[in-house]
Amino acid sequence: MSYAKVYAAQNVLLRAHIIEVEVDLGKGLHAFSVVGLPDKAIEESRDRVSAAIKNAGYKPPKQYNKKIVVALAPADLRKEGPLFDLAIALCFLRAAGDIAFDPAGRLFLGELSLDGDVRRVNGVLPLALEAKRCGFREVYVPAVNAAEAALVEGIAVFGVGSLREIIGHLSEEADPEIVEGGSGAGGFIAPQPRTEIFDAMSEPDIDLSDIKGQETAKRGLEIAAAGGHNIALFGPAGTGKTMLAKALAGILPPLDLGAVIETTGIHSSAGLLSEPVMTRPPFRSPHHTTSYVAMVGGGTIPKPGEVTLAHNGVLFLDEFPEFDRKVLETLRQPLEERVVSISRARGSSLFPANFILVAAMNPCPCGNAGTAKPCDCAPQHIARYERRLSGPIMDRIDLWIEVSKIDYDALVEGRQGEGESTPMRERIVLARERARERYRDARKPIRLNSELSARELSKYVPLAPEAKSMLTSAARSWGLSARSFHRMIKLARTIADLAGDAAVAEGHISEAFTYRPRKLFARL
Repeated sequence: MSYAKVYAAQNVLLRAHIIEVEVDLGKGLHAFSVVGLPDKAIEESRDRVSAAIKNAGYKPPKQYNKKIVVALAPADLRKEGPLFDLAIALCFLRAAGDIAFDPAGRLFLGELSLDGDVRRVNGVLPLALEAKRCGFREVYVPAVNAAEAALVEGIAVFGVGSLREIIGHLSEEADPEIVEGGSGAGGFIAPQPRTEIFDAMSEPDIDLSDIKGQETAKRGLEIAAAGGHNIALFGPAGTGKTMLAKALAGILPPLDLGAVIETTGIHSSAGLLSEPVMTRPPFRSPHHTTSYVAMVGGGTIPKPGEVTLAHNGVLFLDEFPEFDRKVLETLRQPLEERVVSISRARGSSLFPANFILVAAMNPCPCGNAGTAKPCDCAPQHIARYERRLSGPIMDRIDLWIEVSKIDYDALVEGRQGEGESTPMRERIVLARERARERYRDARKPIRLNSELSARELSKYVPLAPEAKSMLTSAARSWGLSARSFHRMIKLARTIADLAGDAAVAEGHISEAFTYRPRKLFARL
């Protein structure tokens, strides 16, 4: 046999694509070329594959006086990364007649080291999902990626440690005359057991009881977590805004199966997966010098940015007004539509961006306004600092919580009794379950109150006459935009869910308006 074909896959813009790997050995002087729009990492795979095949005990391509062509199809799709090494090596050995196996229904992913070991690659989970969708029965991945791929049900996952090992698995009777030093059989590779999602609900790193006072801020975090609402914390420097934001991660419920697969797949594709499975909501905290591309994603070959990496979790922007205005304005689309559209000459894609925004800011550039310390900011500097936040961005944040200075006597007290985060998380889980039950018959999946559209609000959140009268009166007095008007209803619905009330009452509307201080929105 001088021709062979096997299957691999790669991610492009968070979408998985099946790639056909073909190898042809033709007559002529020795040449080894890779075609099909390969990048530099794939072109260099020729040397990695040759060394790995030699160290696995087989005759390497360089010892063949043949013209060797490796084709990656479809040819018009740019191929990137080293994850094709394993497929190319197996395809070459099959074309050369050194091994024999049936490639139908099998997908191969992995980078090869020079000694034949199979190294970790990125994006395995979405590739395994695509393999299952396309009808593949088996997927072979690096052993360190096996637990991640085994999240997918209905397809056999095999963790591969080396090229010799997979050859022994695929070809039980390798030709001992071809293999140096014996048969080369590495033994049967057992399928990876299905990865079970388990979260022990361990105690958070920062419990709300570690933060003294700030009861209003804690209440705001509870509402934000229960309904998926955006929240801003403002106040003097050193009052606990950052600790409060980090404590939010400890009161969020663990991800369900669909969110686990989605979140794990995003971080795997980005090469940021630090554990086989992400069961907790991600917490992203980019620095205020973060660029536009790093925030929303992009580049020559578009990659996910911070808003996508925070999908199903929290995006914490400390020193909110210090971010470049262009960066802040890019948050409009993800905050409203929960997706971000990235368009480039090579294509466009919608990246998911459904996160809870937590913004923290000082009252002035020096952070001392409103405290006993003197504020040396000129009035025009304070006005310029405040103007960095545009009206549309402020309008998309549901809760504005003032975090004031705490008395020193309270700071020296230790934690009293049990933590606050665990019981609060239990209340949040119940509130989310009430919302999920209410939206069970919705045409599109709705998990949180903040995801409701204007049409869905009128259907699922009817207001009693008293509550409706109070809402319209307050909205007219405050001059709310239509967007803010609807956000107040969503916020009141979450407050009612936390209280276990079936209907939105006047008290819920009243509390919702307390989280929109007039002094901040006077200029809008």
